[in-house]
Amino acid sequence: MAIKVSNINKRFGNFVALDNVSLDFPTGELTALLGPSGCGKTTLLRIIAGLEQPDAGQVILDGEDASARHVRERQVGFVFQHYALFKHMTVFENIAFGLRVKPRRERPLEQEIRKKVHRLLDLVQLDWLADRYPPQLSGGQRQRIALARALAVEPRVLLLDEPFGALDAKVRKELRRWLRRLHDELHVTSIFVTHDQEEALEVADQVVLMNKGRVEQIGAPAEVYNHPASPFVYGFLGNVNLFPGRLHEGMLDTGGAIFHAPDHAQIRDGQGIGFVRPHELEIVRLVPGAEGIAVRLKRAHAIGPLAQLELERHDNRQLIEAVISSERYAHLRLQEGDALLVRPKRLRVFVDQAVEEIA
Repeated sequence: MAIKVSNINKRFGNFVALDNVSLDFPTGELTALLGPSGCGKTTLLRIIAGLEQPDAGQVILDGEDASARHVRERQVGFVFQHYALFKHMTVFENIAFGLRVKPRRERPLEQEIRKKVHRLLDLVQLDWLADRYPPQLSGGQRQRIALARALAVEPRVLLLDEPFGALDAKVRKELRRWLRRLHDELHVTSIFVTHDQEEALEVADQVVLMNKGRVEQIGAPAEVYNHPASPFVYGFLGNVNLFPGRLHEGMLDTGGAIFHAPDHAQIRDGQGIGFVRPHELEIVRLVPGAEGIAVRLKRAHAIGPLAQLELERHDNRQLIEAVISSERYAHLRLQEGDALLVRPKRLRVFVDQAVEEIA
């Protein structure tokens, strides 16, 4: 099913939850709504489901305005963060519930229900738990059962609200890989809400970055990560180092070093910020007269394939994060207190006006 929202507005009192949001969700793709708490992503999901009504705007399902349709008529499956399973029912009964409460003329025969539930249990790889009760399951198992229950009614759209938010890091990682494999098998148009950028980038076909009720950027995971459209997106998608300075005719002077900023050649005597991710920094020994930002190594964490360095600028004591390979770290034979030079291998400059949006 193709999903489109057009000019959606929603307020709760004086709080603007959604501010004129328009989006297309491609048929058969998995889209992540990503952003900090309070940015409007769950409100948008609930409006698509029919659990919340917008103040203005339309929800269009397969080309038809569905804004006035009841939630039962939208053919939507919803998976909540906290499972919402019936504790007094077995796993089998939980999955069968949506089929058994259908109107009599639409309700499958009991034999068909049993067949379908066992098929879904096979799909989520938990067929051996059919007779257990939810309290007897792990968090990861409960969430897979909740997903099977949502799929039982054959939804045309699958909506997931922070589906792995209540689980520990290891289980989350396992389940998001499993969700991606499941989606590739079923191709149900799916939208999931998350504030975890790693989760969105790993699982989704399309990422929608939201902030303060508005859409900041839409694109494939690699696109939004490698080509952030705003300071907010840059700051939200992983760690970033900021180098403020004077922006003049395509050059950013940060005091300790000057960087090219060709996109801003028209700006004269302005303020800019250079954005550099930790892995985009080159680290070398300090040599008098060499180009770069002079720093001192404050702390190093070198366990596994990468070494994380905490550096302090000589001129203003700004802390800089850098990530290099463990091989490079061993080759440099670094010790805390060493004098080094930092050189950005890739730097993106934004005009200073929007820097307060980074959170």
